[in-house]
Amino acid sequence: MTRRTVVLAGAAALASGCGAATRHAPEPVAARPERPHASAPPPVQFTHGPLTRPQVALTFHGRGEPALTTALLAEAERAGARLTVLAVGDWLDAYPRLAHRILDGGHELGNHTQTHRDIDTMSPADAYAEIAGCADRLRRLTGSPGGWFRPSQARLVTPTVQRAALRAGYARVLSYDVDSLDYTDPGAPAIGANVLHRVRPGSIVSLHLGHPGTIAALPAILDGLHARSLHAVTATELLT
Repeated sequence: MTRRTVVLAGAAALASGCGAATRHAPEPVAARPERPHASAPPPVQFTHGPLTRPQVALTFHGRGEPALTTALLAEAERAGARLTVLAVGDWLDAYPRLAHRILDGGHELGNHTQTHRDIDTMSPADAYAEIAGCADRLRRLTGSPGGWFRPSQARLVTPTVQRAALRAGYARVLSYDVDSLDYTDPGAPAIGANVLHRVRPGSIVSLHLGHPGTIAALPAILDGLHARSLHAVTATELLT
């Protein structure tokens, strides 16, 4: 048994991040991927990492005011936490310096589509364009498209989006098992409770940049993780 967890298609409907409506989990992918990876398997979706490690991944949907992003990164770095930011491409277009600010802090960057539309409802061509567009921005700014793709306005990807992600070069899709619901702006205590009541070793936690309540909640979240001897690491550190 490998350390990674494959999301089983056909699971119960799951609430999506970024304020999207609930949708049903996708059916298994049977179709072969499109070029140029015709012989490669479909991407694997991860909802959590190994349950035996004292590690969790705090993952952030990447959009919002730059000042809020830098404040959140600084708060994480004071506690020695490393984050994973799944950046939206048009956000990187507007604030290109943030790409290196994130990487220079020891954090990780990934792909969260170009314009953050509801990707699971798109045609194959449009879904590919959304993923490839963000990959191009990441590659131009950092030299790499990043190792992770996260769908926009959805927790899990459909088979169509899986194939589009693979075609764009992403063999791994990053989902999550803990939703902070911070995008609903419930206040720092509620965000902290949403995370700390559900987190466990190996969890992947969904959070968002651009929300003041998330910044206010982060110290308590990190203190709570520390009290349980859990370390905040990047998604790659958790899953490889």
